[in-house]
Amino acid sequence: MAAKISQFAFDELDAPPIVVGARNWITPADEVEDAFFPFPSDIIDAVHEHIIPLKGYTVQRENSIDDLMRRSAEGV
Repeated sequence: MAAKISQFAFDELDAPPIVVGARNWITPADEVEDAFFPFPSDIIDAVHEHIIPLKGYTVQRENSIDDLMRRSAEGV
């Protein structure tokens, strides 16, 4: 979906699309699902870190480009 939005509406976008979804893992047990499935705070974190900083907002979970690259390199 993000690729199609970028392709067809690139000139209309104010910022790049951000994908918020489950991490690239096997679905874990219930006791660790908060580390796997996206939560509403993940959407707000993504907006704050990638689109526009929200005044007074504190990030709940790390979602920076550096963290995404680190997790990708580690395969997590």
